[in-house]
Amino acid sequence: MSVYILPIKVAFIMFGVLGFLLVIPWLVYSYRKYGFFSLWASIVAYSFIFYMLSALFLVLLPLPSTRNTCAFQSPNTIYYSLKPFTFIRDIFKETSIIWSQPRSYIQIFNQSAFWQAAFNFLLLLPFGVYLRYFFQEKRYWKRALALGFTLSLFYEVTQVTGIYGIYKCPYRLFDVDDLMLNSTGALFGFLMAPVILALFPSKEKLLVKAKKMQKSHLVPPLSQLLAVLIDFIFIKLTFTFTIGLLTSSGFAEMMYITVGFLVLYFVLPLLWGGKTIGTSMMRFKLSNLEGDAPSWQALLKRTVALFLPWLASMLFNILDHMKLEIESHFYAIHVWVTMGIFTLVSIMWLTLSIHAVFVMLKKGKRTFYFDHVAEIVPRKKEANS
Repeated sequence: MSVYILPIKVAFIMFGVLGFLLVIPWLVYSYRKYGFFSLWASIVAYSFIFYMLSALFLVLLPLPSTRNTCAFQSPNTIYYSLKPFTFIRDIFKETSIIWSQPRSYIQIFNQSAFWQAAFNFLLLLPFGVYLRYFFQEKRYWKRALALGFTLSLFYEVTQVTGIYGIYKCPYRLFDVDDLMLNSTGALFGFLMAPVILALFPSKEKLLVKAKKMQKSHLVPPLSQLLAVLIDFIFIKLTFTFTIGLLTSSGFAEMMYITVGFLVLYFVLPLLWGGKTIGTSMMRFKLSNLEGDAPSWQALLKRTVALFLPWLASMLFNILDHMKLEIESHFYAIHVWVTMGIFTLVSIMWLTLSIHAVFVMLKKGKRTFYFDHVAEIVPRKKEANS
């Protein structure tokens, strides 16, 4: 059993890393495709990633302890089996079934060859279920069979090449039976998928809701926050790969991000008719109450409202990293000032978090504070066309 538990543990760790890195890209994709955040679509996407990682690691792990795998194999080792249905012969060769005694049939479950074949059949069965969810119609069964065969062939080639040359000799067998069982499992999963998918929301309902959301003029609150976050990430990335490569100065970073706030949240929407990089990716723009492009005064208010929480956090971070000797006359003042700012910053972020939750519960009928103070309204581009 540990042979199967190890790959799943590794897949879980890798899934955690990939899942974290893909959160923002997935949310952007989800809002661009459906116009709202679908929990069910997210579950399908993330579970598919976890399944594919688990299947890959089940095929490859555990890895040999050395690259020189040839040293542990005889010179006449055969790395492939091209004779089909060998697994049937292996099962009956090991079994102690007496055909005249039906009670003995249960002995087949004690044979390792049977479980090996069953594992290969079940390995890509979920893959077929996912394909049925994506393709929907039964007439695509040939495509599902071809994709199952292609994926299985990828696994087998990866094994027989020693993970494409990482290991000097293959450490697992290329078996044509595995190709057959994997592909059949994928096809079986595709055909029996409606029984499983009937228990969950259908893709058709998701698409119907997407069309309804696209007709609405309201911009989902999470989409608005993503737009703000995308702009900020752009500022951070440009610093990291430009000035950040030349200096680690906190002051330089603070000045760069300050200028970045001014450019991304004020200058760009002023010149681009209320659009920023983030709002363009999320398919909406900023406008005034009349639906026109916001004035420079409104955009400046919005920029300041976004900038101040970040500035307060940066000032606390600078104070917290200041080192004073305990004998210094300013030590007590530094401690009290730092604690005071920490308290204020904590209250500020708690308030903003409660505010964000409240706005999200309103589902776009109420704007965030930075748009409210500037009398700016996020509007979908299609609403004005």
